[in-house]
Amino acid sequence: MTVLITGGAGYIGSHMVRCLLDAGETPLVVDNLVTGFDWLIPETVPFLQADVGDIARMETILREHAVEAVIHFAGSVVLPESVSNPLKYYRNNTAVSRNLIEACVTAGVDKFIFSSTAAVYGDPDEVPVREDAPLRPQSPYGLSKLMTELMLKDVAAAHPFRYTALRYFNVAGADPKGRTGQATLNATNLIKIACETALGKRDHMTIFGTDYPTVDGTGVRDYIHVWDLVEAHRLALLRLRAGGDSVVMNCGYGRGSSVRQVIDAVQAASGARFDVRLGDRRPGDMPEVIAANDLITRELNWKPQLDDLSAIIRHALDWEAALSRRNRI
Repeated sequence: MTVLITGGAGYIGSHMVRCLLDAGETPLVVDNLVTGFDWLIPETVPFLQADVGDIARMETILREHAVEAVIHFAGSVVLPESVSNPLKYYRNNTAVSRNLIEACVTAGVDKFIFSSTAAVYGDPDEVPVREDAPLRPQSPYGLSKLMTELMLKDVAAAHPFRYTALRYFNVAGADPKGRTGQATLNATNLIKIACETALGKRDHMTIFGTDYPTVDGTGVRDYIHVWDLVEAHRLALLRLRAGGDSVVMNCGYGRGSSVRQVIDAVQAASGARFDVRLGDRRPGDMPEVIAANDLITRELNWKPQLDDLSAIIRHALDWEAALSRRNRI
């Protein structure tokens, strides 16, 4: 049974491809390669360069490849950019998702797994934040994802269609076997930036905001290893196959690290001291966002294997070093 992965040439999508292959599944990748890289896709995996928002093309792909389920990663993910360019996010995240969902309904694909975000909560009243917390996104990025969640709910009520929306917290790290990782140009993820700086790819990095009401004044986030994240998607697929109903779940570890703590850990792991500058808060950033994860552990029997900041950083550093070697060839 074929599983379509949109954005499968990107960071998380390429890990999903490897995870499914390791489990004996049959993945199919659709990506427009605007931010992805085709060399991240194994040669044995069928790849189609296409616009995920093209309803007719996607309906044809779904039918011709007998797609059983869709795992939807394609979209834009930079929160500060969404504040300065909201229309890009409402197009790439909301409008494209709407068209893909229509293609699925028309083609009879009834299982859908969606890449959502903790940004739907905004600044939560309580930490850890639960799935039933008020949804108050404070950026177009978070709102664009929430709008897709609402569309999925309405479509599931009207059609034979079931979905799982996973609200990611802060994804980091790389495949422990070194087969794939984040190759995004000008990435904005903290651990990626810190690793690049440690290896001399950047001459400095900046902490945005040092006056938050947190342990050391810097933002606190729940960092989750990308491999544990994609395993949660695989388990969500199995749950839908078994007849599970539609559900929205947090995907995080349930504890956080501050920006300063992450930087200290990267410096310790790399043995490099690098230039860290202090900057103002960025629009849309929250002081502290940590997942309550009892629902996902119960519903999916999800048991993270890499719940360790040092492991996340070690794998990220290893990937950055490998990426440097590749780019010199």
